[in-house]
Amino acid sequence: MAIDRQILLDNLNDARLRTLELVRGLDAEQLMGPKLPTVNPLLWEIGHLAWFHEHWILRRLDGRSPLLANADALYDSTHVAHDTRWSLALPTLDGTLAYMNAVHQSLIDRLDHEPSADEQYFYQLTAFHEDMHTEAFIYTRQALAYPAPSFAASHADAEAAGALHGDVAIAGGELQLGADKAQEFVFDNEKWAHPVVVAPFHMARAALTNAEYAAFVEAGGYRQQALWTSDGWAWREKAGLQCPVYWRSTADGWQVRYFDGWRTLAPHQPVIHVSWYEADAYCRWAGRRLPTEAEWELAAATEPHGDGIAGNKRRYPWDNAPPTARHANLDGRQLGCVDVAACADGDSAYGCRQMLGNVWEWTASDFQPFPGFSPDPYREYSEPWFGTRKVLRGGSWATRSRMLWNTWRNFFPPDRNDIFAGFRTCALT
Repeated sequence: MAIDRQILLDNLNDARLRTLELVRGLDAEQLMGPKLPTVNPLLWEIGHLAWFHEHWILRRLDGRSPLLANADALYDSTHVAHDTRWSLALPTLDGTLAYMNAVHQSLIDRLDHEPSADEQYFYQLTAFHEDMHTEAFIYTRQALAYPAPSFAASHADAEAAGALHGDVAIAGGELQLGADKAQEFVFDNEKWAHPVVVAPFHMARAALTNAEYAAFVEAGGYRQQALWTSDGWAWREKAGLQCPVYWRSTADGWQVRYFDGWRTLAPHQPVIHVSWYEADAYCRWAGRRLPTEAEWELAAATEPHGDGIAGNKRRYPWDNAPPTARHANLDGRQLGCVDVAACADGDSAYGCRQMLGNVWEWTASDFQPFPGFSPDPYREYSEPWFGTRKVLRGGSWATRSRMLWNTWRNFFPPDRNDIFAGFRTCALT
């Protein structure tokens, strides 16, 4: 299906607006930040965005020369080692913004016609790539205790909706796991739908809440080695954690650091900023388990039919209509999580809520290629990471809704607790 030129330009402009909102007001020291293994200097990262746009469209499609002579040596993330990015001779913020604007304006000016198939693909790829980085900018600001961002389109006014307890019974069946070829854009790791038989299972209606996770912490879950995998226990000991990374215990109860300030822990919001190791340890303590990604996709994308599932999959848990605020907490609208009972209009056919938005959900599955995998032009997106990461599904409050659908696969190492990730659980039998 052809994508209209104006949609491509609107997405490009909106993605750039979010980037600029996320660096506005930060001083030179904050734009570089400390050298940490899980974040990049923001000054480097925004320049990388411009380089990525220029590389794939102006240079690959048009054959143009680089607008910045040494751009490859500065911003090519495949060849510029992470730990060197703080010591590069980067342009100033003004110089970086000028480079970004020059590339951005060139992308707009050149698309004065209905786009070819290649142009449609690469304009979507670059906008979605920027969307992924803006989510990273947000968790970088959280990790570094910078002030909370401010977005023109946000309105942090969600009403408390409470908890949502219980499981739903899902009959299982033969799922076509992955994307089908009718979708207008997919990433290479979603290709292609293939049959996977899923046994009947019971899944939680909602993601695990802060209150539920606090019970695990207070029961000594971080001190019971038997609950953790060997790698998970080694990670916990090295990190010195006795609770989630941004929590602290006070005389008045648990608090959580929200960017540069502390708040009372919201009991009915999903637990967030927990690693796969922590999610797995909780499940062992609670006598539960994480869903596989096939179970997750079946619960999100299919409809029951007799003793199995219907043949057609939904693009979103609710149906094929794009997300609104009634369906999912996305796009940074609320500048944080909402209660797990919110967004009732977004329930899946089985009654699972918030399968898109609020928090990414860890699954039990290793990140592996689907049968017949072949990398897309951006080969470094998926291929280098197979076998080293865990699959997450569903998106977070900071994820852009335009780049999210039921077959979207996120992937991070199991020790990452800085990303906007939580989890939902399944019964053992």
